Amino acid sequence: MNKDWHSGHFCCWQCDESLTGQRYVLRDEHPYCIKCYESIFANGCEECNKIIGIDSKDLSYKDKHWHEACFLCHKCRVSLVDKQFGSKVDKIYCGNCYDAQFASRCDGCGEIFRAGTKKMEYKTRQWHEKCFCCVVCKNPIGLKSFIPREQEIYCAGCYEDKFATRCVKCNKIITSGGVTYKNEPWHRDCFTCTHCNNSLAGQRFTSRDDKPYCAECFGELFAKRCTSCAKPITGIGGTRFISFEDRHWHNDCFICAGCKTSLVGRGFITDAEDIICPECAKAKLTTE
Repeated sequence: MNKDWHSGHFCCWQCDESLTGQRYVLRDEHPYCIKCYESIFANGCEECNKIIGIDSKDLSYKDKHWHEACFLCHKCRVSLVDKQFGSKVDKIYCGNCYDAQFASRCDGCGEIFRAGTKKMEYKTRQWHEKCFCCVVCKNPIGLKSFIPREQEIYCAGCYEDKFATRCVKCNKIITSGGVTYKNEPWHRDCFTCTHCNNSLAGQRFTSRDDKPYCAECFGELFAKRCTSCAKPITGIGGTRFISFEDRHWHNDCFICAGCKTSLVGRGFITDAEDIICPECAKAKLTTE
């Protein structure tokens, strides 16, 4: 140490035992005999709990120390010297054992995520980049928009094809402003009268044979006609009518052919094609 000593004075800094002709170790410029050095400064092995002496290689990781021969995988006991390893709960493991027990796995293929592997995450689930695919077309989602449904992932296009509401008339997707008729969806522009093709959205309409018709077309095509005015009796909007034998009248048209008074709720008499009130019938008999 570039210093001169009497042979009797060159002693262990701890126990004062002469170091002349003995092995010693310098620590902070002070000499120590092997025994004192190991008892004061040597580390204990995590595996065997024995001192790691100066003649043994001291392997350390996170303030823990091992003999070279004791640096083993906690599970399979293979040596970890010069190998990749991982730690969990103060235990060390070889790469394979660590991955098998602790590494997170892809929800797509079930394989582990290796170090440096890009991971796609959504809520509590995770995938390899190549495994984060649409369940229908199998194309990787990447940074594109996607829609989750139950435990499956869909790209926007496949989700629309499979689940989006479609118009029963044109079979195209209804994005907004649809109409429901008989529990089936329609575009507003597609919900038209079967006869005249005019839009029925927001209009009065009725149906025949499960087909919708505007009030005017339904009346012209299918409704009974008033014996008096010959116009259709549609019944739409609560219109009342009277039927007698095979003839029909609007309430307002059911009047006496003579005096023109309403016969609704009153007795009447038929006179050929006409209907007349009892008073007009008496008057006519008297005249005749």
